Amino acid sequence: MDLPHHGYRASKSRGRSAPPNTDSVLFDDTSSAAPAMNSQGYYTPGYNMEAPASDMQGGAAVNNLFTDPMANAAVMYGSSLANQGKDMVNKEISRYMSMNKLKYFFAVDTRYVMKKLLILMFPYTHQDWEVRYHRDTPLPPRQDVNAPDLYIPTMAFITYILLAGMAPGIQKRVVPPFSPEVLGLCASTALVWVIIEVLVMLLSLYLLTVHSDLSTFDLIAYSGYKYVGMIFTVLCGLLFGSDGYFVALAWSSCALMFFIVRSLKMKILPSLSSDSMGTGSSAKPQFRLYITVATAVFQPIIIYWLTSHLVR
Repeated sequence: MDLPHHGYRASKSRGRSAPPNTDSVLFDDTSSAAPAMNSQGYYTPGYNMEAPASDMQGGAAVNNLFTDPMANAAVMYGSSLANQGKDMVNKEISRYMSMNKLKYFFAVDTRYVMKKLLILMFPYTHQDWEVRYHRDTPLPPRQDVNAPDLYIPTMAFITYILLAGMAPGIQKRVVPPFSPEVLGLCASTALVWVIIEVLVMLLSLYLLTVHSDLSTFDLIAYSGYKYVGMIFTVLCGLLFGSDGYFVALAWSSCALMFFIVRSLKMKILPSLSSDSMGTGSSAKPQFRLYITVATAVFQPIIIYWLTSHLVR
């Protein structure tokens, strides 16, 4: 049936718009979505769980390694072998060199070094030369300035080698000023002289059956004090020429001889057997005097031999 028109325009029927097509969405927002789980409460196989499993297997393997009795036994056996080797090395070193005794000769401080250098260069003003003891043990150098040390001889030896390497260049005898080739020659020559001097001293004490409290380190220390005078002699020669060299050589030689005589006089204790040398007890002080004087006289000869070629 036709409806009457009352001035209104007939409108078309409006239908609901269809929902947007999901295919047009480029990316899905999965930032807040939780991983899907099945009915048994396990993660779905869409997620890769292989990497954590491998890490867990690696950690389990490491734990099994440390819990394995055979592995523990191997580690303990290796540690015991290392400790045995360390003990053997220390034992062999202790046969020829006592580390505790060596530490004694390096127990110095700045005050001791300054006083000792003054005594080496000006020994005539020093009065008390007796080495002090505490319960039959000599005091360390930092507590007794008369105690021998190895710090000053070692530093003086190194300084002498460096000065000998630079001396030809300072005098413009070679180019460049520093000659490394001279270092090896000077070091080997000086070291050989020290070894010869110590061996001669030990042999003399042994042949003359003179018992003393001088150890090998003591002899090395007294033999190494000459390098302080050698440095002083070379420096004076470089600064003041040959005249300054000979004046410094005379001063350092006399000072060192005086120092050696006064120091060894308090160290060497004669004890000769009369049947071995065929002399009586009256000869004991003479042997002590011979060894002391010979050691002191030998020092200027070595100083001149090792320094005369460095100054022209």
